[in-house]
Amino acid sequence: MMVRQGTLKLKAQLFCGDEPAIGPGKADLLEAIDREGSISAAGRSMGMSYRRSWLLVDSMNRCWAERLVETTAGGGASKGARLTDCGRTVLDSYRALECRLADAAARGGLDGLNALMREQPLPPNAKP
Repeated sequence: MMVRQGTLKLKAQLFCGDEPAIGPGKADLLEAIDREGSISAAGRSMGMSYRRSWLLVDSMNRCWAERLVETTAGGGASKGARLTDCGRTVLDSYRALECRLADAAARGGLDGLNALMREQPLPPNAKP
């Protein structure tokens, strides 16, 4: 969930070194894994390949002190993927951060910038 407040779009990303540890897309993937119970089904529900989904999960698992997603291979009721306690905490904390950012944006501070902005951008190569 990226937060858009008028002309302002907020996208919170937390980095581990140079690698994004979590952002709106990874948070959406964690929610899909929680809902679907598998990385492949979560990826499909978001229109992404299994490989892309797995790479994002691998990235998240490498960035945090504990794994966010735990997988179980094989058949039976226990197969698939699930959020760990740490994964749920990271997801909940990230979503709370998004809400705080949206609240801060809604309280103002953009009026001066908005007054200077055009309604629509000029066409490419147009002179202002």
